[in-house]
Amino acid sequence: MSLKLSGSSENLILPVSDTPKDLDGERHYKDDEKLFKGSAMTKRGAYAAISYMSCAVLLVMFNKAALSSYNFPSANVITLLQMVCSCCFLYVLRRWRIISFAAGESLVISDNSSKFVSLKTLRHTCPLAGSYLLYMLATMESVRGVNVPMYTTLRRTTVVFTMFVEYILVAQRYTSSVIFSVGLIVFGAFIAGARDLSFDAYGYALVFTSNITTAIYLATIARIGKTSGLNSFGLMWCNGIMCGPVLLIWTLLRGDLKMTVNFPDLFSPGFIVVLLFSCTLAFFLNYNIFLNTTLNSAVTQTVCGNLKDLFTIGLGWIVFGGLPFDIWNVVGQLLGFVGSGLYAYYKLVGK
Repeated sequence: MSLKLSGSSENLILPVSDTPKDLDGERHYKDDEKLFKGSAMTKRGAYAAISYMSCAVLLVMFNKAALSSYNFPSANVITLLQMVCSCCFLYVLRRWRIISFAAGESLVISDNSSKFVSLKTLRHTCPLAGSYLLYMLATMESVRGVNVPMYTTLRRTTVVFTMFVEYILVAQRYTSSVIFSVGLIVFGAFIAGARDLSFDAYGYALVFTSNITTAIYLATIARIGKTSGLNSFGLMWCNGIMCGPVLLIWTLLRGDLKMTVNFPDLFSPGFIVVLLFSCTLAFFLNYNIFLNTTLNSAVTQTVCGNLKDLFTIGLGWIVFGGLPFDIWNVVGQLLGFVGSGLYAYYKLVGK
């Protein structure tokens, strides 16, 4: 990404979620910003989706290496470190005036304090922090409730919950083509988990709760991203400084920090490198989640999550191995891939 010095009246900063607005305050896109004539997706939207999937796949690999290869005892501590690093990155980049936190904010303005976001704006983003904490806690608990194939199957239904939440919050309606592609994704997920349909009411309830909180979190990003006046970096900053202390207290109460201090490979060069890559990728992943959701939609973000799962499974099988071959799982994954591809196609051509 290229950067331009902030001495001119027109600043080119890192890509953010704000787009040009017309005289009525409505967002609009120039014809040359579209992927092609008639497309419903802009070039920036396509870049955001591809960047999100790339970062997500790589982050899973490094998290898997830390938790499995090095047997690190606490995923919560990794999440906390990722959040702290994200806030540090944002603070330094904002201080150096490489990025801004508000849509249309000039980087020439000097900063006399470390408060980059007003308290009023911070209060406005409280629902985002609350939905993130609910999403994080529900997701961590849901993993324990069911086996991995069934967890993957039920989590694929998140896209349906996301569509429902968007309809409730912003009255978003979808074409029959989009509904068909989403149905194919969900059908493929159940085919993939057909051999593991062992009913567990508590486990299923946890996963569906996780789906609902995920849908609310993504829909909240889309909504607050359009009403807070913040760009993707600003939303990340507010989310980090509000959720960070809560997550720190949570890890203290659970004893995760004590386990981390006693971890034998804590200062191992290999583990430190893995953790560093994990924190760096988490920063870019969170940025791309905010960017993809605000530029495209919460449903697009969810479908991108489903699409990257196929690449994650393939790369994970190559790097870590241990995945037994099952024809129904392969068929289900392919159906999900086709459904995600159809959704992407309908999104591109505007159907």
